[in-house]
Amino acid sequence: MTPLRIVVVGGGIAGLAAAHRLVELARDEGRALDLVLLEAADRLGGTIRTQRVDGFLLDAGPDSFISEKPWALALAERIGLGARLRRTDDRLRRTYVVRGGRLRPLPEGFLLLAPTRAWPVLVSSVFSWRGKLRLGLDLILPRRRAVGDESLGSFVRRRLGREALERVAQPLVGGIYSADPDRLSLAATMPRFLALEREHRSLILGLRRTARGGEAAGASGARWSLFVTLAGGMEELVAALAARLPAGATRLSTPVTAIALAPTGWRVEPGDGSPLHADGVVLAGPAPAMAALVSGADRPLAGLLGGIACASSATVALAYPRAAIRHPLDGFGFVVPRVEGRAILACTFSSVKYPGRAPAGFTLLRVFVGGAMQAGLLAREDRALLQLAHDDVASLLGITGDPVLSRVWRHPGTMPQYDVGHLDRVAAIESRLETLPGLALAGGAYRGVGIADCVRSGEAAAERLSSSLKGR
Repeated sequence: MTPLRIVVVGGGIAGLAAAHRLVELARDEGRALDLVLLEAADRLGGTIRTQRVDGFLLDAGPDSFISEKPWALALAERIGLGARLRRTDDRLRRTYVVRGGRLRPLPEGFLLLAPTRAWPVLVSSVFSWRGKLRLGLDLILPRRRAVGDESLGSFVRRRLGREALERVAQPLVGGIYSADPDRLSLAATMPRFLALEREHRSLILGLRRTARGGEAAGASGARWSLFVTLAGGMEELVAALAARLPAGATRLSTPVTAIALAPTGWRVEPGDGSPLHADGVVLAGPAPAMAALVSGADRPLAGLLGGIACASSATVALAYPRAAIRHPLDGFGFVVPRVEGRAILACTFSSVKYPGRAPAGFTLLRVFVGGAMQAGLLAREDRALLQLAHDDVASLLGITGDPVLSRVWRHPGTMPQYDVGHLDRVAAIESRLETLPGLALAGGAYRGVGIADCVRSGEAAAERLSSSLKGR
């Protein structure tokens, strides 16, 4: 039997998930598979990277995935990592919001954009009385009559008021998408809230009703918390997937310069000058880079991909003796509204949120800088970013002394921006792909940015490609 040859371009989590799923499908269907995974960097994993330093466990990029979206959890268990999965201590599942230079607890029951309970909001110091009254207007405001996509910023401002946007929605959603809420597509990022307005008119009433109906139960099953990580850091997932690929399938430090249609399939041009001929190709890199690769094969597709902007960010790890921090650290971390005028976006109490992240007597913090609204900060040197991060967390948490460990990791152009109209663009991309048999796209640029979404995207691309190539 002539093997089916498939090339996966990009060795981040989406590319690895696609490659692994292709291997599974070939095995289950009894098909011979010649798989090649090409990665431009000298390592796999993309932004996922874990380091151990002096007893600290450091995740340079994502440090967890969410269990509500089941694809990453299912994959981890399927590849033998079930015993390595770790949940958070949900007794400490609290988020703080900075207001007036102080950390104030996010009202209990506040779900990203809107509250589910009145009393916690009424007694909260996150909002002014004017802001609280404006939140309550959601109970009587009519539905939106206009059609078409709306920005998340416009939606929250319209339903809940400016203060709800500036004090809660912007920092919480900014922590997920590193984006400007006035450019962010509501339909592409928070479709649940769009549906709540359509079905229940009021977000607050809708959240209460769905909670009573069990639709907002949280994590998928009592076994897991909302956030799940791996005992040895998220790079365990990368290593386990890589180990399950065929020997010799992965080629590191091998950028791809172009792909082109061939008489039978596709021609892939690696940087080493030796073209590869494939029945199918999965493009799993950042959308702008993939646009450049397909420009010769399909200019309309290249234009659509090139229109997906990407923001940059940096993760800063800071470790301190626990005795040097006055704050009780009785939560998972805090977010910083843009209106506070600080350099950092958010901070996770990493060694509180997950076990085994710091030696006894020490605390590990993860601080986030940059994003679409503070892109200029990333022009500064690492030393300056470290100082900015230390100064902000020291003043907010009451820290004395310098960190005993510090690291900076930069993530240039890794966060796709789901601007208003994003889903229309994705639909147009998918329409173009229908005219290009044997080509699939995967990654966070399309229908979800988290690890779970990237796993789903990679596996779905593999399944579509495998199905379309049956009979080759």
